[in-house]
Amino acid sequence: MEALLYSLVGILVFVVLAKIFVWPLKILLKLIFNAVLGVILLVIVNFVGSYFGFNIGINVVTSLIAGFAGIPGVVFLVLFKLIF
Repeated sequence: MEALLYSLVGILVFVVLAKIFVWPLKILLKLIFNAVLGVILLVIVNFVGSYFGFNIGINVVTSLIAGFAGIPGVVFLVLFKLIF
């Protein structure tokens, strides 16, 4: 009976710890996905835009905006470059 109790407590602790560590991992994976997608879109915009004389400089600020925001960040950078 005592072994069953220890097993149940062990399973409960494992589930709680898994919940605690999975949440930051999901956020980290989403951030990495947005960063990769943002960089790819910046490169595509610069490649296509080079035919029209349009480019967005890839530096720390533009990389952070594209990395954190993903597609909306790249759209913001394109609109910002067109307006200003």
